[in-house]
Amino acid sequence: MKKYFIQKKKSGYTIIETMIAISLFIVIVMAGMGALLNANLLHKKSQSMRSIIDNLNFVMEDMSKNLRTGYSYYCIIGSDTLANVNTTKSGQNCWGIAFEYQDGTADPNDQWVYYIGPDTSIPDSMAIWKSTAGPYTTSSFIKLTPNEVVIDAAKSSFSIIGAEPPPESPGPDQQPFVTIKLVGSITYNNVVSPFILQTSVSQRQIDI
Repeated sequence: MKKYFIQKKKSGYTIIETMIAISLFIVIVMAGMGALLNANLLHKKSQSMRSIIDNLNFVMEDMSKNLRTGYSYYCIIGSDTLANVNTTKSGQNCWGIAFEYQDGTADPNDQWVYYIGPDTSIPDSMAIWKSTAGPYTTSSFIKLTPNEVVIDAAKSSFSIIGAEPPPESPGPDQQPFVTIKLVGSITYNNVVSPFILQTSVSQRQIDI
């Protein structure tokens, strides 16, 4: 008896099916790559913004630490100039503050000064400035805030309570107290982010 074997015809994917599968694969890969690149870009932006905010926090910490250990605070307000800070004066909405550093002497020429003033490197913007060589040597002032930060001078200020020694201070037990308020905006990659920072500092040296 003869046996007959029927050979089945081998089949596979057609060219059209292969092209469709490859196209779908490319679309999925491209979508995944787009999401990955976008996440990486957002991470870089977040890191850069975090670096700027850390710089601002450092500025606040620098002012707080030196004011806390300093003494003889003077509120620079209104038409006051940096050359007239050789006494103690309390005040609200000061655009600057001068004080004696902890290791300094009672000499107005060696006072430390922080003030809010025009940014000489960026037109129509304000920055935080610092001098450690006395208010008379204005060329020694350095800018603390980065270029991405613009300070709103109308809303930012220093406030001092109890700078004068008793009995001129508000009360017999009034320890000198400074409040720092910074309001402004951070501009990075054409994105503007507003910020408000505020802290209060009490003089560490007993002055009652």
